[in-house]
Amino acid sequence: MTASDTHPQALPSLTAPSLTRRMACWLYEGILLFGVVFIAGYLFSTLTQTRHALDNRHLQQGFLFVVFGIYFTWFWAKGQTLAMKTWHIRVVDRRGQPLTQGRALLRYLLSWMWFLPPLATAGAFALPGDELTVVVIGWVAVWAVLSRFHPQRQFLHDALAGTRLVHHKPAAPLKAAQQA
Repeated sequence: MTASDTHPQALPSLTAPSLTRRMACWLYEGILLFGVVFIAGYLFSTLTQTRHALDNRHLQQGFLFVVFGIYFTWFWAKGQTLAMKTWHIRVVDRRGQPLTQGRALLRYLLSWMWFLPPLATAGAFALPGDELTVVVIGWVAVWAVLSRFHPQRQFLHDALAGTRLVHHKPAAPLKAAQQA
């Protein structure tokens, strides 16, 4: 018998954060990824001696895909990224347990459903940049709103991966808890 069997409060609340909070976290994550892209791009360019941004473009995109996969898989298996900590969101499996590396990787691969359909559409119809932007923003908005129809308000890629985003209230600092 574990502590969570005797104390139901030990299990995290499986309540999904509001869509607004999840999307704010999503945008903040995008901002933080600029640093990851910068460092990974610099490393790639240095190691491959790439002198022009369009040289080795597809290889660099593959490299960034792997770097993002490592980044997200690592942090999701720990429970949350920096953006998720800021917005008090945690990723867990269906039962509220931490993710395994395999489940985190599956979630990463399925999360590309946010971008692959509009990017494939843009490639198939050779859309210019401004039209691509409209298609991507429209797809992301539709994809996000679809979570309102899921019984636990989860995104489709989370439902397929067996994961869920939940509200996570961090533990109170020891000094504050002792003074109270």
